[in-house]
Amino acid sequence: MFENNAVCKLLGIKYPIFQGGMAWIGTAELASAVSNAGGLGLIGAGHMPPDVLRKEIQKCKGWTEKPFGVNIMLMSPFVKEVMQVVVDERVPVVTTGAGNPGEYMPALKEIGTKVIPVIASVALARRLVKGGADAVIAEGLESGGHIGEIATMPLIPQAVDAIDVPVIAAGGIGDSRGMAAAFALGASGVQMGTRFVLSEECIAHPNYKNMVLKAKDRSTVVTGRTLGHPARVLANKLTRTYLEMEANGASTEELEQLGVGSLHKATHLGDVENGSVMIGQISGMLDDIKPVKQIIEDMVNGLPAVLESMRGKMGGSL
Repeated sequence: MFENNAVCKLLGIKYPIFQGGMAWIGTAELASAVSNAGGLGLIGAGHMPPDVLRKEIQKCKGWTEKPFGVNIMLMSPFVKEVMQVVVDERVPVVTTGAGNPGEYMPALKEIGTKVIPVIASVALARRLVKGGADAVIAEGLESGGHIGEIATMPLIPQAVDAIDVPVIAAGGIGDSRGMAAAFALGASGVQMGTRFVLSEECIAHPNYKNMVLKAKDRSTVVTGRTLGHPARVLANKLTRTYLEMEANGASTEELEQLGVGSLHKATHLGDVENGSVMIGQISGMLDDIKPVKQIIEDMVNGLPAVLESMRGKMGGSL
C-alpha cells in the first residue's frame, strides 16, 4: 500500500507511522516493537543522561534490525552529550523538539542520520528545512505534553504548502480515520503518542494507562501557559493546584518547582493525582490496550473502509 510513500522511501520503513518520542515511556521496549511492526519507533531521550540513553539504544539494536530513532529535547541539560551518543551509535533517525538542531546537523548528516524536527508553526518549518531537515513532524495542539498554539487541521496543509520535504502529521490521530484525514490534508505520514501509551509494550504504570482509558473528550487541560511552554495533561489534583497558582500570579520558580519530577511520579510510581499525566485529546476515544503490532495493523487495514465511507458520504466516487 505504501511502496511509493515519501516517508517510507526516505527511512526504509513499511508504514509511514511514527511513535511519539515520549519521555520516560518512549523506551527501547516500545520503540523496538513499533519498528518491528513496520513503523518508526522512537526512544524518548527527554532529560536522560547520556549513559542511560546509550543503554536504551543498544537494547533497541538488540531487539530490532529495522530502522528506529531517538527523539531529543534540545532543552535537555545533556543535549550535547546525548547528541554525541547518537552519533557514536549511528542512530538512523533523529527527531528533535524545543529548538533548532542546526548546530548538530553537520555531524548527523555526516553519518547519514535523517533529521526530522517537530514543528508547531510554518515559520519554524521553513527555517529548519533551510537548515537541512529531511522532513518535519507538524504537531498540533491536540497532542499530549508540550504543545504549540495551532491545531492540527490548519497546521498541516499550511506546512505542506510551505516546504518541499515530507510532512508527518501529529496531534489528535489515533485510528484509521485520523490517518486518512492527515493524508487528505497533504501529510505523508502520521505520528502517534497517546495511542501507543495504551499498548502492551508501553512501560507506563497501570494507573497511568487506566486513567487514560477513563478519559473523556474534555478530560485534558493545558498548564504552563504563563511560563511560555504549555503542556497538555489529564486534569487531576496537581493540575488544579498548578492552574490555581498560575491564576494567582505564582512565580516561575514556584511553578517549576511544583512540576519537578511530576512526570516520573505518574509514569513510574503510578501517582496519577500528584503526578503529571501527559496525554492528548484523542484519549477520549481510546478504550483498549493491545499489542503494538495490532495497533498498527488496525490503522493500516482500516484505511480502505474509511475511504469507502467517504465515498458514500460524498454520494459518489473518489
